Parts: sequence; structure tokens; C-alpha cells
Amino acid sequence: MIRKVFVVASIVFAALAPTALAQVQTFAPVTQQMLENPSPNDWLMFNRTYDAQRFSPLNQINKQNVGRLRMVWSRGLPAGTQETIPIVYRGVLYTIMPGAGVLAVDATNGDQIWEYQRTLPDDLRNFAGAATASRSKTLAIFEDMIYYTAPDGFVVALDARTGAVRWETAAHDYKKGAQHSSGVIVAEGKVISARTCGNAETREDGCYLVAHDARTGREVWKFYNTAAPGEPGGDSWGSVPTADRKASAWGLPGSYDPVKRLLYWGVANPTPYTRLKRHGGNINDIPQSSPADAYSNSTVALNPDTGKLVWYYQELPGDDWDLDHTHEKFLIRTTVNPDPSAVKWISSRIPRGQERDVVVTVAEGGGVWAVDRSNGEFLWAMPFPVDTPDFHISRIDVETGKTYINMDKVFKKDGDRVLVCSFNTRGYWPPAYHPGKNSLYIPFHDSCLDMTANQGSESGFGPRVGVPRPGSDPNAFTGLAKMNVSTGKVDRIYSAATPSNGAVLATAGDLIFWGDVDRRFRALDADNGKILWETIVGGVVQMSTVTYAVNGKQYVAVMTGSGQSGTAGVERQVPGMHLVRHNAIYVFALP
Repeated sequence: MIRKVFVVASIVFAALAPTALAQVQTFAPVTQQMLENPSPNDWLMFNRTYDAQRFSPLNQINKQNVGRLRMVWSRGLPAGTQETIPIVYRGVLYTIMPGAGVLAVDATNGDQIWEYQRTLPDDLRNFAGAATASRSKTLAIFEDMIYYTAPDGFVVALDARTGAVRWETAAHDYKKGAQHSSGVIVAEGKVISARTCGNAETREDGCYLVAHDARTGREVWKFYNTAAPGEPGGDSWGSVPTADRKASAWGLPGSYDPVKRLLYWGVANPTPYTRLKRHGGNINDIPQSSPADAYSNSTVALNPDTGKLVWYYQELPGDDWDLDHTHEKFLIRTTVNPDPSAVKWISSRIPRGQERDVVVTVAEGGGVWAVDRSNGEFLWAMPFPVDTPDFHISRIDVETGKTYINMDKVFKKDGDRVLVCSFNTRGYWPPAYHPGKNSLYIPFHDSCLDMTANQGSESGFGPRVGVPRPGSDPNAFTGLAKMNVSTGKVDRIYSAATPSNGAVLATAGDLIFWGDVDRRFRALDADNGKILWETIVGGVVQMSTVTYAVNGKQYVAVMTGSGQSGTAGVERQVPGMHLVRHNAIYVFALP
């Protein structure tokens, strides 16, 4: 077991591992070029590539033979929250373990190579909960190190060969309310991490992205998720002091364009949740249109060298319900030709049929937005999964791209109760993009939010619960939508009553791998959603789905276990569900 030295600054450790640890026998350092253009055999980051597409060029497993898929190994994991996605490099699978650990195993059979278990402060439970409740979602790899965000607020670099600590740096003080609920990516030699800060005392206590030198752990830059006076959007918070302007980036890490040298990140809702609570009872302290409470519920584009803001686009101004526009940003090059019969808001300024580099956001609170990758220019947007008067956006100015909150759903006084849509349409489990189909495959729940304003609570709400959308079909509560990125046209290719917490995976075999909370893991036809293969695993399919190849053989891996609100929230909406919360890894291959 590797023991942590408790410090408040960066410490660099010797590269030699304890002799008791096993190690990766042959290891070639991972370069920036490899991250930009990974081998099809590897899965080097949580969505495989910087563009977050979750597409694998592997096609050994395809529509013709997927029915022969068999489990080749499985491995149990410790109890606790499981919301992670593994990475794979040259036949070694690395994953976060529930309870603040990292595990490296042989990707062909699950045999342990090394294990790192973090020793945590005795008082952590009083501030951030038990170690088993830690929620870090991603690892990263660069050169010969694996990077992990620990529940005690440290970014930790481990030797990829042995699991020995190479350096660790405090990214936030866990005693001040921030938590590592997101994860890391590495770009241009920097480890970039995010966190949740809803319980932080001030924005300076955790409402930021931070970059550390990947080799030494030295802090390089910090970007605050909310605008201060004098910054773009700095006057959009009304009378709220800078220290109280809080919005986290709690979800999946962002994306990176190495050609444009821009990071794209999603910032979540402002806190407290309601305008009434944030703005001293005055809902008109901020505008009804964007920007309002910037950069909450926005896509921000940052310079990776300095962390400076290049542009931002706010999808939901002055959120009143905690609807979260965080998570990955899809970077896609496509012809922009939105179909007016499918897309509600289309820019009046863009030429049709032009090929462009776009950023696509699929919001947790529903809706899809497409903006230009270079400057954030609005291209098109639409409600998703359905267009309803209860949708949280009332309109978008198609000339300017300015968004308007649905004021009919904004709390006007304490005790008001509203139904707003959508809610946890998707969660921290990512969709996937298939370039051969020019389509996003988006998992969704047909869910809305029933919420009451409560000025007596710190968050400004209570009670607050997700509910199936009124009038929706309970047998189609969950679906998989195939959305053409050029036209915005959506085809629902799969529907079911059972919710999902599983990441979507698209492959060159024209397959879509996806699982649900009722232990079913499936391969679907990428053209029409037909189930081509199905198996039952030992628990809730949670995040995780990846594919890789070792010695010419393709494998598909999935992890099971229980998320926190992502699992409990959908479980409450489907009567009679009895979930199995068993943590494990399952890996499949052809005979």
C-alpha cells in the first residue's frame, strides 16, 4: 500500500517504486502526439479522444459476429460509489476504485498489476463524506504517469509502471466545501482538473478549473467559473459580491482542440439554486436573457497555456432549478444545414451547407446547442428530448444567439411550486458520435422536475424531485436518440421503461454498446437500434463502456455499480425497480 504524505503544497517523490509492488514490464511513454492521435488499440482518455466522440476505429467485433460475444473475464471491486470510466494503454487497464484507490490490471484477464490505495485524513468524513462516497470520474495518462483526483483535494501523479506516487499537489482545501467530483485531462503538458463547489464558502474555495504541470505538479493557472467585475460577463451577477458568485464544473471534464489550441469546458448551474436565494429575494437583479450569472450553464473556451477566457456561450441564463449544462463538449466537423422541421432555433446569419468546426452541447437539463468552435457563434439549438411549454428556455434570438430563460417557470416568491423540463435527461454518462453516420447517439430520460422554492434552506429549494414528463409513455421513459449533426434531425432508435446510467460507445463495426440499470448490457445496430446482442451482468451498468485491442484481439469492457444521485434519481421515477449495486468490471470478446 502506498501511504500518502499529508502536505498543503506540491511534493515530488522518487520515481522508484517499493519492491513489494508488481509493475508493467514494458512501458513506452505517452506523448502529446499519441494523445492527439491514439492507436485504435488504446483508450487513452475517458472519451478516447480529445474531441469527446467516444468512437473506436476497431471493427473486429461487428454486426455480423457480435452475437458470438462472450465474457472473457470479470473482477470484483470494493464497495462504494462507482461513477468512473477506465483508460487502457498497451494491454493495461487503469481504473479508479471505489473508496479512493486506483487499480492497474492486465486487460486480457483482469490480473492485478498494481494497486494504489490513498490514506485519507481522519476528519475528511466531516467535510466531504466517507472515502466510499468519493466520485472522481476520470483518470488521465501522460508520459509515464497516471493522474488521479483524490477526495482529500489533491491531484496525484502515480508511476504508470508501479503505482508509486511521483508527486501530489493540493488543488483545493476539502475543509472549505469543494470536492473532486469530476476528473482530469492532460493537454500540452498540463493536468487540468475540475470540482464541485456548491458547498464552498466562496468561489475562491473551489469554483475553478486548475492546471498543474504534468511533470512536477506545480500550479500553472487557475480559471474561475464565474465572472468578476471587469471581466466579460462581470456585470451579469447584479448585486452579488464576487466571493459569492459560485458555479461548479462538477461533471465530466472538457474537450480540447490541439489545432485551434482551445480547451472547451462546461460550467454547471449557479448556487444557491434559485434566483430568489442567490439575489436576496430580487429575481430581477439579473436579466432574463444571457448573460445572467455568467459563466454558469455555459460553454467556455480557454487558452490551454494561460487559462485565459477566449469566448463563452451561455445556454441557460440565470438558472432557477439546477439544470446543469456541464459535461463533455463534442468537437465535430460537419456541414451545417439545420432542418427547420427538426430544429427550433436556427441562426439567421449562417450560410447553409457550409462545412464548419462546431461544438455540440447536450445539456443535462435537456436541449442541444451547436456553436462555432473558433468564436462561439450561435448556429442552432433545439429542445430535447421533446419540445414542451415547460422547457427551461423560452426562446433564442436567432440574430444574436442570446438565450432567454422561461420566466413562466421562474420562482416569483417563497413557496412557489413549478414543473420544468427537462431534468437529468442525460447525466454524467456520455453520449457517443459515429463519424460514418455523422450522428450523435444520445441516451435520455423523458423526465421533468417538480420543485418548490424554499428561502429557509441554504440551497433555496425544498422539496425537489424528478418526475416522468406528464403525458409521457412509461414504457418509453428511456431512449436512445440518433441525431444527425448536420440537420439536427432526431430518430429515436430505441425505447424502454428501464433507465440507464451507462456511457454510450460507437464503433467502426457499426455497433452501439450501451447498458441499463437493470444489469442488461447490449449491442445495438447503429443504423436502426435493433438489439443484436444482450447479456446480463452483476449490477447497474454505470458509465464506463470502452473498447480496446491487445495482440490483435478486440475487447469490450463495462463496469457496474451505483452512482449517487444519478442512480437514485431515476430509480425513484420507475416504480418497482430493485437495483443490484454490485461493483465489478466485465470484459467481453469473440471466442
